[in-house]
Amino acid sequence: MKVKLLTTISFFTYQLSISQTEKLLHGKVSSNNVPLNKVEVINKTSKTSTTTNSLGEFSIAVKAQDSLIFFAKDYLFTRLKITAKQIETNNLIVNMIPKAEELNEVIISNVTAKDIFLTKEDIKQIKLNDHKSRPGLKIEGFNEVKGSPLDIDFIYLGKQVYNLLKKDEESKKEIPKIDFRKLIATTCPEDFFLKELKLNSEEKELFLQFCDADPKSNILLGNPNILATMEFLYAKNDEFKKLKSETKN
Repeated sequence: MKVKLLTTISFFTYQLSISQTEKLLHGKVSSNNVPLNKVEVINKTSKTSTTTNSLGEFSIAVKAQDSLIFFAKDYLFTRLKITAKQIETNNLIVNMIPKAEELNEVIISNVTAKDIFLTKEDIKQIKLNDHKSRPGLKIEGFNEVKGSPLDIDFIYLGKQVYNLLKKDEESKKEIPKIDFRKLIATTCPEDFFLKELKLNSEEKELFLQFCDADPKSNILLGNPNILATMEFLYAKNDEFKKLKSETKN
């Protein structure tokens, strides 16, 4: 009896030690049998991450019961809880589902004419060649007077030079940095909030406002990182739910 008991205890101790030891898990991510490159593979439990290669392959350290999250821009968010059998098999196959294609609204804007600027020599040549054939030719910024082929309107030309310099300065302005909402929109798919954070559409809007109010969100903007962004959202989600619970009570 004692021998059987010791054997049973040893067996469970061995199984427990196996489940608590991290092992390198190999796998492949694809969609409709097409390998997916640069998919973010995140171990939520150990807070580590990697990405798939051009063949859709990846390797990441895991232990039993760890949660793996798979992120790709054009695919639905996928989450798996790793089992001891999957670790033993060491060949995890993940199939991601493409998002429904969204058609962007097409906007046709009015086409505006672009000003054509001519040099003094260009205009002089036109005047000499076409004065007889087209006596009605007039060019804005230049006035024909008696005794002189051309009289330059320097005020007009000064304004044109000023406008050109102004446009050049505007083009050199720094492109505005991405804000927190845009960062989240480009990092986390919509179903992440529903399936992982358990937030409906109304709660999501309040939650994002709650996150945006935290000064720590500015750190993410300075150094965007999907793992750091997820950790921030998980932590803020716990605070958000706790605050909601306290408000109800």
